[in-house]
Amino acid sequence: MRREPVVRMAELEIDPHMLEAYRVLLTEEIEASVALEDGVISLSAVSIRDNPNRIRILEVYADQQAYEAHLQTPHFLKYKTATAGMVTSLTLIEVDPIAMRAKP
Repeated sequence: MRREPVVRMAELEIDPHMLEAYRVLLTEEIEASVALEDGVISLSAVSIRDNPNRIRILEVYADQQAYEAHLQTPHFLKYKTATAGMVTSLTLIEVDPIAMRAKP
Protein backbone atom coordinates (compact mmCIF):
# COMPACT_ATOMS: atom_id res chain seq x y z
CA MET A 1 0.00 0.00 0.00
CA ARG A 2 1.42 3.37 -1.06
CA ARG A 3 1.34 6.19 1.44
CA GLU A 4 -0.10 9.39 0.00
CA PRO A 5 1.28 12.64 1.40
CA VAL A 6 -1.09 15.11 2.98
CA VAL A 7 -0.45 18.69 1.91
CA ARG A 8 -2.38 21.58 3.41
CA MET A 9 -2.20 25.31 3.43
CA ALA A 10 -3.35 27.40 6.36
CA GLU A 11 -4.29 31.04 5.96
CA LEU A 12 -4.32 32.90 9.25
CA GLU A 13 -4.87 36.43 10.41
CA ILE A 14 -3.35 37.37 13.72
CA ASP A 15 -4.30 40.20 16.07
CA PRO A 16 -1.61 42.80 15.19
CA HIS A 17 -1.05 43.58 18.89
CA MET A 18 -0.14 39.92 19.50
CA LEU A 19 1.88 39.28 16.35
CA GLU A 20 5.33 39.00 17.94
CA ALA A 21 4.12 36.60 20.63
CA TYR A 22 2.33 34.55 17.97
CA ARG A 23 5.46 34.34 15.82
CA VAL A 24 7.47 33.01 18.77
CA LEU A 25 4.90 30.31 19.51
CA LEU A 26 4.59 29.35 15.84
CA THR A 27 8.35 29.05 15.46
CA GLU A 28 8.59 26.85 18.56
CA GLU A 29 5.80 24.60 17.28
CA ILE A 30 7.30 24.22 13.81
CA GLU A 31 10.76 23.46 15.18
CA ALA A 32 9.40 20.83 17.60
CA SER A 33 7.19 19.21 14.95
CA VAL A 34 9.98 18.82 12.41
CA ALA A 35 12.49 17.62 15.03
CA LEU A 36 10.23 15.19 16.89
CA GLU A 37 7.77 13.80 14.33
CA ASP A 38 8.97 11.47 11.59
CA GLY A 39 5.72 11.99 9.70
CA VAL A 40 6.15 15.76 9.42
CA ILE A 41 7.95 16.24 6.12
CA SER A 42 7.99 20.03 6.20
CA LEU A 43 6.31 23.06 7.72
CA SER A 44 6.95 26.50 6.24
CA ALA A 45 5.46 29.74 7.53
CA VAL A 46 5.55 33.11 5.80
CA SER A 47 3.85 36.46 6.31
CA ILE A 48 2.43 38.74 3.66
CA ARG A 49 4.96 41.54 3.27
CA ASP A 50 2.51 44.46 3.31
CA ASN A 51 0.24 42.77 5.90
CA PRO A 52 2.53 40.92 8.33
CA ASN A 53 -0.38 39.78 10.50
CA ARG A 54 -1.54 37.62 7.56
CA ILE A 55 0.34 34.32 7.91
CA ARG A 56 0.47 31.43 5.46
CA ILE A 57 1.67 27.96 6.45
CA LEU A 58 2.44 25.15 4.01
CA GLU A 59 2.24 21.79 5.76
CA VAL A 60 3.47 18.47 4.33
CA TYR A 61 2.88 15.19 6.16
CA ALA A 62 3.90 11.68 5.12
CA ASP A 63 0.27 10.52 5.14
CA GLN A 64 -3.10 11.01 6.83
CA GLN A 65 -2.01 9.02 9.88
CA ALA A 66 1.01 11.31 10.36
CA TYR A 67 -1.23 14.37 10.09
CA GLU A 68 -3.70 13.02 12.64
CA ALA A 69 -0.86 12.08 15.01
CA HIS A 70 0.55 15.61 14.68
CA LEU A 71 -2.73 17.09 15.90
CA GLN A 72 -2.41 15.11 19.16
CA THR A 73 1.18 16.01 20.06
CA PRO A 74 1.87 18.04 23.20
CA HIS A 75 3.70 20.76 21.24
CA PHE A 76 0.83 21.23 18.77
CA LEU A 77 -1.79 21.27 21.54
CA LYS A 78 0.29 23.84 23.45
CA TYR A 79 0.47 26.01 20.31
CA LYS A 80 -3.30 25.78 19.69
CA THR A 81 -4.15 26.64 23.28
CA ALA A 82 -1.62 29.47 23.61
CA THR A 83 -2.57 31.12 20.30
CA ALA A 84 -6.35 30.73 20.48
CA GLY A 85 -6.89 34.37 21.46
CA MET A 86 -4.35 35.63 18.92
CA VAL A 87 -5.85 34.13 15.76
CA THR A 88 -8.69 36.23 14.37
CA SER A 89 -9.22 34.13 11.23
CA LEU A 90 -8.17 30.63 10.15
CA THR A 91 -8.84 28.92 6.84
CA LEU A 92 -7.48 25.43 6.15
CA ILE A 93 -7.15 24.63 2.46
CA GLU A 94 -6.71 21.13 1.10
CA VAL A 95 -4.27 21.28 -1.80
CA ASP A 96 -2.86 18.77 -4.27
CA PRO A 97 0.90 18.78 -4.78
CA ILE A 98 2.12 19.44 -8.31
CA ALA A 99 5.88 19.64 -7.85
CA MET A 100 7.57 19.67 -4.47
CA ARG A 101 11.32 19.34 -4.11
CA ALA A 102 13.84 20.21 -1.43
CA LYS A 103 17.54 19.84 -1.08
CA PRO A 104 18.67 17.36 1.58
